[in-house]
Amino acid sequence: MSKVTIRHVAAAAGVAVKTVSRVMNGEPNVTQDLQDRVNKAVDALGYVPSMAARRMGGSRSYLLVALNDRENTINNWRSGRGNDWIDQMLHGAMLTCEAHGYRMLFELVEAGSPDLDRKVVAILSALQPDGIILTPPHSQNLALVEMLTRRNVPVVRMGVAGEGVGFGVFMDDRAAAAEATRHLLQLGHRRIGFIAGSPRFEASRQRLDGYRDALTEAGVTIDEDLIAPGDFTFESGVAAAGTLLARDDRPTAILASNDEMALATLHVASRLRIRVPDLSLVSFDDTPGVRLSVPGLTSIRQPISEMAAKAAALLIGVSRTGEGAPSDHLLPFALEVRGSTAPLT
Repeated sequence: MSKVTIRHVAAAAGVAVKTVSRVMNGEPNVTQDLQDRVNKAVDALGYVPSMAARRMGGSRSYLLVALNDRENTINNWRSGRGNDWIDQMLHGAMLTCEAHGYRMLFELVEAGSPDLDRKVVAILSALQPDGIILTPPHSQNLALVEMLTRRNVPVVRMGVAGEGVGFGVFMDDRAAAAEATRHLLQLGHRRIGFIAGSPRFEASRQRLDGYRDALTEAGVTIDEDLIAPGDFTFESGVAAAGTLLARDDRPTAILASNDEMALATLHVASRLRIRVPDLSLVSFDDTPGVRLSVPGLTSIRQPISEMAAKAAALLIGVSRTGEGAPSDHLLPFALEVRGSTAPLT
């Protein structure tokens, strides 16, 4: 059987080859009737457009690349815990790319590397992507964003506001932490511990600020001894929870800055025979693990998949039109209340 080509599709749909190309590339100003005819012919013939041919036909590569932090990602893989945050990010971005005929690649780059620019330029040269998605902490690196902008590479910065430098797709971490803390305050807790995230991430500072905001708003004196350092890893959560729960005047509730550190706190509490929710516990991100724990953890749901989908859609839009002034997109968070929080007794 001979290979199905774009000419076969055009003949079956009764349209010009150029019209098929415009429909396959998602170009504007194609009527719905023509789109339906072409897509029906594509489905009937089983036509699969050649990515190489599409790239030769214009300046677009039909490829997006996400740059993720090498150290955190590899450490999580090696530990066997996986990367739920990245899984959700890829879920949102890849499905959006698939729906628009694009491809998505995932690259690991060391955020603190002295030759970061050289490594990113090598990726650009090899892949020639239509856009780059930067995840934290890369999205906070203004020098990297500006370098990409100088090379006319559209950039989406996940987790932070772009503020005119690339697109920003993010949630309000400060407001989310304040809402989580208010939830505990409304349950009667006043001695609320906080496990901070890695200082490499802007979200860590925002979440700590939100915790402080809610306590101040409620007239509760902030006890700096109830704030324990962490770095978003399970091990740091074990150390932080151990410090907080070993105190004679231990907190009655703890807000952890991510799910891994919250699950670590759950383990430490169990080892110390402290029942959750006698110790109320709130987490951040709402990845699958905290929904399956016993008890399920009350958590701030970060819309990771939705942010990645929006990021991919923005870059695809810019790729198609060649235009697009930087514009930030704030996505909503949600507080998911489960069995790990209860009124103070």
